Amino acid sequence: MTELNTTETAPGRTPAGSDAVAPPADAVAPPASPPVPKDRRKLFAALRWTAAVLVFATVGAGVTYGITRVERTDVPGLSTKDDGRWKYPALVKPELPAGAALPFAEDNPEGIHYAGLNQLLLPAPAGATPDSTLKLEKDEAVPVDTFLEEYQAGEREKLKASLVNGGLRQIAGRGWTTPDGTRTRIYLLRFHGSGFVDAFKGCTISTGLANASVLEADPVWSEVKRSQRNDLGSDGSASGPSWRSAHDVTLYQEAKPTGDEQVRFGCVQSGDVQALVLQTRKGQAPVVPLHQTVILQSQLLG
Repeated sequence: MTELNTTETAPGRTPAGSDAVAPPADAVAPPASPPVPKDRRKLFAALRWTAAVLVFATVGAGVTYGITRVERTDVPGLSTKDDGRWKYPALVKPELPAGAALPFAEDNPEGIHYAGLNQLLLPAPAGATPDSTLKLEKDEAVPVDTFLEEYQAGEREKLKASLVNGGLRQIAGRGWTTPDGTRTRIYLLRFHGSGFVDAFKGCTISTGLANASVLEADPVWSEVKRSQRNDLGSDGSASGPSWRSAHDVTLYQEAKPTGDEQVRFGCVQSGDVQALVLQTRKGQAPVVPLHQTVILQSQLLG
């Protein structure tokens, strides 16, 4: 995959110990709060556990994969036959170059990802059709100008300059459409370091997307995440990088009125990689698949 710059980061030492990680602990029930509307109550039940997975999955080394294979009847709040989740294949951690450290390992605290960027892309779920309109090069590389088509025309030149001059190394992408008509696109942007990821301006609530000029915070995600933070308390007793430091995750949705399609937008900062997840569907885009997709993509970057 062609890089914008030739500077490479020296590989770290081989990580010690096993990659396996014990499954995350059961989430603590959120504190009592005023009654919520019936439809939102049902949605919170379906999302509470998946939000807890994100909290626990990045504490310590390794990656948690339980959300793809655990039976619904074994998970609190996910006992129904169809809770809106897609069926993803089991996640497989990519091979690393000899001597390279895992991201966020003790000898790689900056979270540098040494695996091929396209190997870090989440695979499509069962029944999905590849997005033939997404212009990809060898190894699923995405030209900068192709990536910038996701933004409003007036935003592109400024954003392009910030990418070219702001440490961008390469972009990889993958897209698909599920039978319900939801279109998903995932982009991974690899920078020369986490500081450049922090400076990236293309994943904020003020981002001008081509198909969603006004964004707002995803209310369901924000409320569930806030509840989990309250239940878990501070990170002080956790070993290894906390979920806040290892993965900065934010979710947005297109503000009403949405027009013919609704856009949902997820962002994951993980060391030297910025992930963007875009989902659109005619009418209303479903909530659960975006949350599930963002969580799984975050785990692959883990």
